[in-house]
Amino acid sequence: MGSGWGQIRVADRARPLARLAGRRHLGVPVNPQEALLRPARLYGAEDVRRRECPIPAVPGVYGWYFASPPSLVPVEECHRWNGSTLLYVGISPKAPPSNGRPPSRQTIRSRIRYHYRGNAAGSTLRLTLGSLLAEDLGISLRRVGNGSRLTFGRDGEERLSAWMADHARVVWTPAEQPWALEEELIPAFRQRAARDRGRQAVPPDTHGPTVRSDPSR
Repeated sequence: MGSGWGQIRVADRARPLARLAGRRHLGVPVNPQEALLRPARLYGAEDVRRRECPIPAVPGVYGWYFASPPSLVPVEECHRWNGSTLLYVGISPKAPPSNGRPPSRQTIRSRIRYHYRGNAAGSTLRLTLGSLLAEDLGISLRRVGNGSRLTFGRDGEERLSAWMADHARVVWTPAEQPWALEEELIPAFRQRAARDRGRQAVPPDTHGPTVRSDPSR
């Protein structure tokens, strides 16, 4: 999930990224890198699904951590925090369209909730996880009706949701224009993972994902 290494140092980006973060939602500037890479806690499906959901209904950036990533995913080059591995980063909403159409009304709350309980047709995260876990979970993609939408079927999506509830954790940070952060954050995360890997003496010829942005938002 991602290739190549960014040349942007975390320290070089911290100050401008903090200015872009959602001050009005939290009251103080937030460094989105630190919010996603060194969170105070990670949140699970039960936290996200409850009525008093802790996720604000605002634009922002989110990251998905996995205590036990799918076995097919090489994780040597990924950022780790408190025993979990960051594999996926997304934003919500996407950048406003340039053709005059109304902008997306998605928020990080609606997007994260959909990832946990939606289907593969509307979630790149679920599509990727389900494809990687197809043999383990006994699921497969299938066409919905006569259209082009593909999901894992009702039973398959339920199995995938149960797996995510057990293994996937999420963290987020508000941002007024999350699309402005996306191209900055992902290379910075890769650089941070590379630096951490060096400290851990991991062989330099290992390969693996770092983070991936979510185009389905």
